[in-house]
Amino acid sequence: MLDTLGSLERSHTCGELREAQVGESVVLMGWVAKKRDFGVFTFIDLRDRHGLTQVVVSEETASEAHAKAKNLRGEFVIAVKGEVVSRADGTRNAKLATGDVEIKVSELLIFNDAKVPPFQLEVAGSENLASEDTRLKYRYLDLRRAALQQNIIMRAKAVKAIREYFDGRGFLEIETPILLKSTPEGARDFIVPSRIHTGKFFALPQSPQILKQITMIAGLDRYYQIARCFRDEDLRADRQPEFTQLDMEMSFVNREQVYREMEGMFNHVLKLIGVDLPSEWPRMTYAEAMRRYGSDKPDLRFGMELQDLSESLKETDFAPFADTLKAGGEIKAIVVKGKADYSRKQTDELQEFVRRYGAGALAWIKVGTASGSERVLNSSLTKVLGEPKIEELASKAGAGEGDAVLIVAGKKSVVAAALGALRNEVARRENLIDRSKYECLIVTEFPMFEHDEETDTYVAAHHPFTSPMDEDLELFRTGVNDPSQHHLLGQVRSKAYDAVINGYECAGGSIRIHQQEVQALNFKALGMSPESARERFGFFLDALEYGTPPHGGFAAGIERTCMILCGTENIRDVMAFPKTASAQDLMMDSPGEVDESQLKELGVKVT
Repeated sequence: MLDTLGSLERSHTCGELREAQVGESVVLMGWVAKKRDFGVFTFIDLRDRHGLTQVVVSEETASEAHAKAKNLRGEFVIAVKGEVVSRADGTRNAKLATGDVEIKVSELLIFNDAKVPPFQLEVAGSENLASEDTRLKYRYLDLRRAALQQNIIMRAKAVKAIREYFDGRGFLEIETPILLKSTPEGARDFIVPSRIHTGKFFALPQSPQILKQITMIAGLDRYYQIARCFRDEDLRADRQPEFTQLDMEMSFVNREQVYREMEGMFNHVLKLIGVDLPSEWPRMTYAEAMRRYGSDKPDLRFGMELQDLSESLKETDFAPFADTLKAGGEIKAIVVKGKADYSRKQTDELQEFVRRYGAGALAWIKVGTASGSERVLNSSLTKVLGEPKIEELASKAGAGEGDAVLIVAGKKSVVAAALGALRNEVARRENLIDRSKYECLIVTEFPMFEHDEETDTYVAAHHPFTSPMDEDLELFRTGVNDPSQHHLLGQVRSKAYDAVINGYECAGGSIRIHQQEVQALNFKALGMSPESARERFGFFLDALEYGTPPHGGFAAGIERTCMILCGTENIRDVMAFPKTASAQDLMMDSPGEVDESQLKELGVKVT
């Protein structure tokens, strides 16, 4: 028969007892992590989210409790009452915060029993964990694991630190609605039917973007929010259909003022793990980041910058290279130090890797040990380019003895994507990343537009409320108003920026358009008619007419920030109840079907 709690109160958690409490009578409550039966003695590791304490039940001094202890299994919920005693020399556990003491039990209560868990909670090494799908199905058990609990605790601390920072800087925390109007501007919206207004729909917010701008128009000049957001998009390792972000906005500010708040907030939060970032982060334009790293979120913990070989090959007769350069493409390379011993199998694997990013092939040069006064070179290009040109390319790339040069040719976007990804992949495979380092960067001057080659149109690179650079305003106006100069939109830079830490885009933002004429031009550039713009954003366009101040801000992903704090590459490790890669909740078995009567009431039919 199970016991009841009654008036019993827990005196301490399972993680706080130390030598200072020796001799005290205490009450602990928690879950049985492990039981070891030694006949007249039963040892129990008692666990709660605060830690683990060893308790010992003796048949001689607590016969009734000892008899009950014999029936315990893992995950039973119990309480123990007893005296804190020092562990005998030789039995202390330095791995436990409570490892110098144990509880000599006088009374034991069993509040609940438990089935044998479908997987072992604590195992040595992440590779021995049960499958992720199994752990997500039984998420309430998975969350009992100490590692996962520490991640959730760190997340709570991070959110608290964010609030501390912005509250101390005079910002107001303002909640914005969850049920909004659908204003497609990027990913797909999650749509919510209205029962009261049949045939009409709400949308869940992809972000509070327009509403936070309206708070600026309202004169609430320093806003922040820990906002729940929703995007119906295909998932990746660091994406979820519902997520949380810090949202902030400020009035009467330039980019540098927003950068200072981004830097200050992240610097404050990373102190949680003892990391001190510079008070002013390095700046790098988008163009420079793409040129040097092939990525707008470069990981600066290692080198291996992209090397441009186009100039050295401009006179080549080798058709793949010549055609690439003639079409306005480029030829770039990375140098992998000490990897001239790459095998054929390894180079083939890297070839397949870059093909995923649209590259046609991966050429290579291996710089061997010097023979006499000359270096020994081996290359997949020797027959078509000749040894002198191979030597020139190796020198141009900065390759030394024992190095490998990996080369990709193609459109600039393909070369950047392929080599940027290859740079990260090689660093991961070759353990080139110093995991103890935290390298930060603010990437600036993103393109205002991206060109869609299939439709020959321009789409917003950030969102349609991002302001163009002042220096590019005339270029922007010309590109919008003169159809023959539409291509100029591809040259317009925006006042958009990202905060990057260790290769993760942790925050992104911009200075917003605050003048109605510029906003109307931007909608026109995106192919939106005045009627369409009014239908989607009429309330916002109206608000712009009533004295809108210059303003800007940023949004920071809470989950991505916590991934950095917790040292994990899986976003699900820092969320209490995440979805799978196919946007399912295996624990709740959702999404699920609903009754026909509910659909009828909403005026919705499933076809």
